[in-house]
Amino acid sequence: MKVKILTLFFTLIFMVGCSTKSSGLYNLRPEIWYNHIMADIKANDLKEADKHYNQFASEHVASPLLEPTLLVMALANTDEGRYTRANELLDEYIRRYGTKEKIEYAKFLKIKANYDSFQRPNRNQNLMQYSIIEIENFLSEYPNTQYKPLLETMLIKFKLAVYHLNENIKDLYAQKGRDVSAKIYEEKLQNSALKDANLSAPNLPWYRAFFE
Repeated sequence: MKVKILTLFFTLIFMVGCSTKSSGLYNLRPEIWYNHIMADIKANDLKEADKHYNQFASEHVASPLLEPTLLVMALANTDEGRYTRANELLDEYIRRYGTKEKIEYAKFLKIKANYDSFQRPNRNQNLMQYSIIEIENFLSEYPNTQYKPLLETMLIKFKLAVYHLNENIKDLYAQKGRDVSAKIYEEKLQNSALKDANLSAPNLPWYRAFFE
């Protein structure tokens, strides 16, 4: 009998504990959701932060705490190398809170996220070309932006990386005897503004050397 009573007692404790934990996932005040999400970020559990944010946003559509939460989450995802997710959150930030100043800041953060992504392997040439276009468009749209020095530095590094990549591709085609393809990339190099620059080959892989 005692064994059955103890078993029932611990079962009830377990059920109450689970119920308490589950009840913390809905119908919370905005500041409680905010604290949960900040704790998730501090613990580097960004997937859990996403779940809590989505629930927060669905329960409190007009909460003023949603804006800083969204921005912090975007920055946290960038810091953890989740660049695609960071860009998704920044797009949402622009849709929800798109004043002129906030759009400028969010667009800058998106460009920076793409730039930071090249410190990791397996980045592609198309993303570099896209980033160059995005920076040039940004500087055209916001000629007096406070981020201009940083963006101009990023732009130069992206262009250096593209130039070096084209050199590697040209040499590879030449080694394989694909003269037509090698000539196409040779023309790209000759038409580049960097052709007369005294460039040194990077020690790190091309996709990281120019971005660290």
